Amino acid sequence: MSKPPPITLIAGPTASGKSALALKMARETGAVIINADSQQLYADLRILTARPSAEDEGQADHRLYGVADAADAWSVGRWSRAVMALLDDLRDQSRPAIVVGGTGLYFTALTRGLADIPEISLAAREATQAYYLNQGEDGFRQRLNSVDPISASLIAVGDHQRLVRAMSVYTQTGRTLTEWKKNTRPLLPIGEWTSLVVEPDRSQLYNACNQRVDRMMNDGVLAEVAALAAKEHPHSLPVTKAVGYRELASYVSGELSRAEAVDAVKQATRNYAKRQLTWTRGQMRNWPRHACSRTAFPLLQSLHARIDCRDNQG
Repeated sequence: MSKPPPITLIAGPTASGKSALALKMARETGAVIINADSQQLYADLRILTARPSAEDEGQADHRLYGVADAADAWSVGRWSRAVMALLDDLRDQSRPAIVVGGTGLYFTALTRGLADIPEISLAAREATQAYYLNQGEDGFRQRLNSVDPISASLIAVGDHQRLVRAMSVYTQTGRTLTEWKKNTRPLLPIGEWTSLVVEPDRSQLYNACNQRVDRMMNDGVLAEVAALAAKEHPHSLPVTKAVGYRELASYVSGELSRAEAVDAVKQATRNYAKRQLTWTRGQMRNWPRHACSRTAFPLLQSLHARIDCRDNQG
């Protein structure tokens, strides 16, 4: 039986250079690059979410970038189904794949499994959201901790969406999110994938975050944000949670000065990168690491040469 084409998982914080690494690898191997960034799914915010440029997309086959409308909410499950269908097609074509992004839950679904949780009703979500707004994060987190302490401990401070999700699951199903996640199976077979976390020095990463925001401002991000804000989508939609959107929308509406908005976006971007670092160190602690994306390609080549199930426990 022939060996399946390699699947490479590249994770890391925003502005770490992981997309550039994926592009370099794809050019040299002919691999298809598959998006694993929840914000880059949406078509409306190419600049703000740092999606690959049209030039980059012309150098390699990119999939699942800008495929969703802002009014459409993609879940982890929907992304997972789309990715697995893509990987099946590529396997039939004997084409390698590179899954790259910064959304940790996407990689968890691939390497550890996705709980088959029933669809949560709009009524349950809205009731839980109202309770969150009434209690505030501290009070809401205490309530979640009383029924699902594991989920409460794993959800980062300020991650309102995941807090509400965890409580909504318990409210509707009577079972905690932790209970649903038990006995899950990985979507990717062990031994068919290898992985790498791009993890720069923190000071270098934060500097790269600041520089990215400056480039966005020069590249027309304000027009992009203004166009989306004009559509007046509900703030509950995932696209409105894109890092920097709220701050730049506040500038567009006249609530912040340009300098205030830029400083706020830089801070939000650095905070997001910090949360991603925390996630990868906790949830991907067994994944190989490299501080510089420009020199990581030889390491990935060597990993493929000695792919071992023991290295792929996530």
